Amino acid sequence: MPRAQSFYWYELMTSDTAGAEAFYKAVVGWNTEPFEMPDMGYTVVKAGDRGIGGIMELPEGAKQSGMPPAWVGYIYSADVDATSAAVQAAGGHIHRPPSDIPDVGRFSVLSDPQGATFMLLHPKGQDTPPLARNALGNVGWHELHAVDWESAFDFYGKHFGWEKAEAMDMGGMGVYQLFNVNGELNGAMFNKPAEMPAPAWLFYFNVDSIDDAAKRVVDNGGKIMLEPMEVPDGWVLQGTDPQGAWFALSAPKR
Repeated sequence: MPRAQSFYWYELMTSDTAGAEAFYKAVVGWNTEPFEMPDMGYTVVKAGDRGIGGIMELPEGAKQSGMPPAWVGYIYSADVDATSAAVQAAGGHIHRPPSDIPDVGRFSVLSDPQGATFMLLHPKGQDTPPLARNALGNVGWHELHAVDWESAFDFYGKHFGWEKAEAMDMGGMGVYQLFNVNGELNGAMFNKPAEMPAPAWLFYFNVDSIDDAAKRVVDNGGKIMLEPMEVPDGWVLQGTDPQGAWFALSAPKR
């Protein structure tokens, strides 16, 4: 059976790249460096010395369509064209058809049948071993806020090989369905609150202390949307950066 595939690169499309870079360096502790092709205007963010994502200007087409600054995630694909076509056939949408980025790889921009955006990427070059899920600066949790998490899980399970783990009863919030990728806990799906305008993925960045990080968020111009909350393996919060992009933080201690 082929290995399941998960998110492995994360990209912030924003209205102020310099401001966003300064914010996340202060809050998460990332290192940054310009991408080797300077005309792309792309900044790589790194957990230690490992690149995990990038920051770029919100594309003009996205601005015109009213898309706000946002984090999006790339899922590895062995065949971007075939997977994109399969996603579309399953009721998803292709926002940007498969295209090549010179010296980087082939990618596409998609949304699942409920409208949550994600990307596919088949990179050029050798694969590198993944960072530990709990490594500082890494993305430790992937959370889908869906209209109908059960059909969303069926979609991602079919196309990427994800498997159900524990289902947690959240009372009035409904079921919080954890999922595994290749036998390792990777994230969860649940039904979004009614006031949330559209389904979306939320990514949790690992920090050391949630209270210290919360102070850094506010001190650097961000907003706390969900105050620090205890979860089974530590503490989390949700916030928006100064440009309005939604993000979350996870820490082993308060």
